[in-house]
Amino acid sequence: MGVGKNAMEIFSVLDKSNCRECGEKTCLAFAGAVYLGKRRIEECPHLGREEIARFSQETGQPHRSEDELDVYIAKMMQQVVNLDFQDVAGRIGARVNGDVLLVPMLGKNFGIHRNGTFITDLHINPWVVSPLLDYVLKCKGVPVTGEWISFREIAGGKEKYALFKKRGEDVLKQLGDKYPDFFNDIVHMFSGKSVEERFESDVSVVLSPFPLVPVMICYWQPEEGLASSLNVFFDKSVDDNLGIDAAFFLGTGMAQMLEKLAEHHAF
Repeated sequence: MGVGKNAMEIFSVLDKSNCRECGEKTCLAFAGAVYLGKRRIEECPHLGREEIARFSQETGQPHRSEDELDVYIAKMMQQVVNLDFQDVAGRIGARVNGDVLLVPMLGKNFGIHRNGTFITDLHINPWVVSPLLDYVLKCKGVPVTGEWISFREIAGGKEKYALFKKRGEDVLKQLGDKYPDFFNDIVHMFSGKSVEERFESDVSVVLSPFPLVPVMICYWQPEEGLASSLNVFFDKSVDDNLGIDAAFFLGTGMAQMLEKLAEHHAF
């Protein structure tokens, strides 16, 4: 069984808009799915962090805080440092320098030392480090296909898309709206590339968070009567080289990282 005394207890904290953005037909159906353990409360796109944290305290539902994420990362790091770095490097498109596995990340080298420490010049957060370690551990080394898919098309992505949009795509869209030179600047900062003409939007950027996991950001500027829009696309090989959970944390983690950079440097 899931969490809470009953589904109505969970339903009481929802906004009852029946928006369907979570993938369920009604808020009550979503509450039932949470109660049965089939969905997580944070998958509701209209709940803020404070509401989610309060719900977790009241019902005992597990929610991964940053402290818990740090523990998760530490466990993954223990697995990574015990790997054969030379073997890993060949599989994931990295290289080895002494006791350091150097993984190209956003155009810069991210080092994982055999002693369990990180070596990088990047402004990072745990939500980016977690998918990096997942990539090192689970990437199958499938070549990039050049075929772009939306987050919803990744296996398991439909159920998580509403939250991915809220914490990833919407954050990036707001940065594009607020800072006109935002996308030009991240191209220069993180070795971004242009895209094929058929994928062009007003601004289209391809970034390489990891060697075998390119990400394309397409932004359409606001026009008279139309709001701006933004979508994030992954190479089709993402299912084999990263997986849905790590792709979620990668997309939302990059958005958080770029948001902090924008706030501190005002692009």
